Amino acid sequence: MLKEQILEKITKQISETIKASPFHDLESNLKAILQASFEKLDLVSREEFDIQQKVLLQTRMKLDELEQAIKTLELNK
Repeated sequence: MLKEQILEKITKQISETIKASPFHDLESNLKAILQASFEKLDLVSREEFDIQQKVLLQTRMKLDELEQAIKTLELNK
């Protein structure tokens, strides 16, 4: 119990020190810079990527079916 209180006190002091130091500003600035850089990269979310992957898979399956149908029609000529 005493160890937990000491640990909490130290953690709180470190957190307060970081918030009052230039490191906090540096962290905020880095986050802003990274956010702006990622916006310029034209990235997609994981959800959108997964959706497009499913659409691509379905399209590929349909293409395979159509190719097979064409081969079957060519054989029947």
